[in-house]
Amino acid sequence: MQQDLTPGEVVLVGGGPGDPDLLTVAGLRAIQQADVIIHDRLGPVSALGEARPEAELINVGKVPRGDFTPQEEINALLIERARRGLRVVRLKGGDNFVFGRGGEEWQECAAAGIPVRVIPGVTSAVAVPALARIPVTHRSLTQGFTVVSGHVPPGDDRSQLDWRALAQTHTTLVLLMAVKYLPEIAQELRAGGLADATPAAIVADGSTAEQASWHGTLADIAEIAQQHQVRPPAIVVIGDVAGLWLLPAS
Repeated sequence: MQQDLTPGEVVLVGGGPGDPDLLTVAGLRAIQQADVIIHDRLGPVSALGEARPEAELINVGKVPRGDFTPQEEINALLIERARRGLRVVRLKGGDNFVFGRGGEEWQECAAAGIPVRVIPGVTSAVAVPALARIPVTHRSLTQGFTVVSGHVPPGDDRSQLDWRALAQTHTTLVLLMAVKYLPEIAQELRAGGLADATPAAIVADGSTAEQASWHGTLADIAEIAQQHQVRPPAIVVIGDVAGLWLLPAS
């Protein structure tokens, strides 16, 4: 149902993996109506060209191991602009609620009495493998997929994941933000019983003109990533579906 932006409202817009054609119609409409757009480095940045000429564009994107805007400052910006009666869009890549801190922003705004609306986006966890012709599920191969973040290494005090248990799920494993610690992650999955020969793939810069992908196995995917100097954003897929590219198309 079409819904226009309301003054004093914050709208969390998931922008999709990067290609502006994958931005939803509702997300584009929000960009076109916004008084303020607080956006990240990733996602459909070119869609900002659809914003009103007088709209305020605020870049709060994080550069890996570089400059970033603290989340507390982003929350404060959302609340301050909304309290001024402006129509505020928070534009992020993928989906705001999939490793996007959209939940935190929603909670902070709600606690401040700011109305919040969510426009879901196409999550890169599914879209980027699909664009590389990797289905995260396949009737004859797997009955599910598991999406996890690899932004901290196994064994780190900040990690909440049991990687060895994940090795036993018999699902496709989709790893986001895992390039840096892929050697340690692969080692833990192997220690958990996942076979060395398990197909694996890594897809970098998904949905953009620079998209590239490499295939291997659990035993060598980390080495392949290092050989090709893969940098974020990249998604790792581990499971039988990552080997489908070897099969002839029927």
